[in-house]
Amino acid sequence: MSRSSLLGGAALFTLVAFAGATQAATDAAPVKHKHHVVTHKAPEKDSSAELANELAALRAQVDQLRAAQEAQAATAAQSQAQVEQMKAQLAQAQASAQAAQTQLAEQIQTIPGEVHKEVAAVAPKTDKLYYKGVGITLGGFAAMETVFRSRNEGADISSSYSGLPLNNSPTAHTAEDRFTARQSRLSLLAQGDVSPTIHLSGYGEFDFQASAVTANSNESNSYNPRIRNLYAAASWDQSFGGLEFLGGQNWSLVTMTTKGITERSEVPPLTIDAQYVPGFTWARQPQLRFVANINKEFWFAISAENPQTTFYNSGKFLPGVSIVDNMTPTSGFPSQAGVGYTLSLNKYPDVVAKVAMDENLDGHTVHAEAYGLFRDFYDRLTAGGVTSNQDQVGGGIGGGLIVSVIPKLFELQGSGLFGKGIGRYGSGQLSDVSFGVNGVLHPIQEYQVLVGGVGHIGSKVDAYVYAGEEREFAQAYGTAAVYNGIGSPYLSNAGCDTEGGTCAGSTHYVDQITTGFWDRIYNGKFGKLQWGMQYSYTERHLFPGYGAANPATVTFDASPAARENMILTSFRYYPF
Repeated sequence: MSRSSLLGGAALFTLVAFAGATQAATDAAPVKHKHHVVTHKAPEKDSSAELANELAALRAQVDQLRAAQEAQAATAAQSQAQVEQMKAQLAQAQASAQAAQTQLAEQIQTIPGEVHKEVAAVAPKTDKLYYKGVGITLGGFAAMETVFRSRNEGADISSSYSGLPLNNSPTAHTAEDRFTARQSRLSLLAQGDVSPTIHLSGYGEFDFQASAVTANSNESNSYNPRIRNLYAAASWDQSFGGLEFLGGQNWSLVTMTTKGITERSEVPPLTIDAQYVPGFTWARQPQLRFVANINKEFWFAISAENPQTTFYNSGKFLPGVSIVDNMTPTSGFPSQAGVGYTLSLNKYPDVVAKVAMDENLDGHTVHAEAYGLFRDFYDRLTAGGVTSNQDQVGGGIGGGLIVSVIPKLFELQGSGLFGKGIGRYGSGQLSDVSFGVNGVLHPIQEYQVLVGGVGHIGSKVDAYVYAGEEREFAQAYGTAAVYNGIGSPYLSNAGCDTEGGTCAGSTHYVDQITTGFWDRIYNGKFGKLQWGMQYSYTERHLFPGYGAANPATVTFDASPAARENMILTSFRYYPF
């Protein structure tokens, strides 16, 4: 019981006791003092009333105290309930705080991963270095490759298709097995934006396939150090599309691309063989190129490119006829006695004009292109006592098509070039020009054709098959006594199939079918690792050559051929 309750009870008891004593005294007074009853009646009545009033007041006070006590008890009970409620809320808050702290700790542990994910989401897709606002992308690979040939060409990873040895050569009867890392490659791309509409870039790509004393300008311009590509480009965005100017060594404009007419989108066959496939039209050489596009759907380009001519010459001319079509290099080019490397006489650059189109037909991408090639052939001719320079025009018309037959799974491609004097632009490296017995230049008629298909097996394997051919047509001049030109029947093929025999015939056509695959073993943050295999079957056929005017007397194969099987492997690591 509380202190206020005890005090209230004591007060009540005292008042009751006092009231009882007073009442008893009042009741006893008349007996003791009867003679005073009348005289003292009124005062006694007033005293009782006063006491009653006092008692009523005390009782009211007790009731008030009792009500206050009850109110205080109710307040205390309410306060206790509030305290209990606050305790429960505090316990709940503490539990929530502990859970939040645990969750925060877990989130803190995940912050590095989330930050890395966010950075990766906005980071460029290819890693770049930056210097003064210029983005630099490194590229290339380290390669370990092997090549096995059933006929010994004496060649590295780049095959010599027009030089396949015939049976008269002892090496044709020996196999060839070589290991090489020379196709390893380094590249660097620098890109910078002068303004939102003006873009600059520079690209260099190098490998290790140069051969110092025999390097030439015929197709890949392979001097030391071996430059594959080295050029600068400037482009301007326009309301109709864009313009671009390129200068330096790059793939020739005759080379097919996968997208418009844009550098670094060239589509050479996927072969391990660095000479690709006969029938593939290409070159890598210095050039000046101008390109325009309309909404990146239609493309127009023209380029002036380094000229070089390859000749076929039997060396037989009419009396008094001589020519000068080549010269020995004097400065800046390989020069070694006995090697036989020469530079052709050149007057005008080769000129290529091209149009291209990109379309998407119901999800099937289509790239089509067509071009024209202009060439000028030039030499110094002495005939009939008169010496003068002579020019002959050559060139051709070509094109290509790539169709995504099954999007992201299988695409077909085809390309070709038809014309005269186009040999240097083919992987087979047939001759550009022959001569008449009077010394007149005759560009050789030829075609180059390639068809192929590439299948994508999952995300790791690409399989391919290509078939190609380069074929020249006979241009024979003269008689059995004096003859020249390619495909002359007076050239003797009598010893072509006999080891050690003499074979004077010239190449009529080269064809090949090849297949292979690339398997990307690893492709992730540490680069890319892949390996591949390729098999190819190649034939080199000579023009019919009899060595006499009467083919009926021939007892040998007038059209001999060399047939070769090759197996190539490659293991490559791309660190960038």
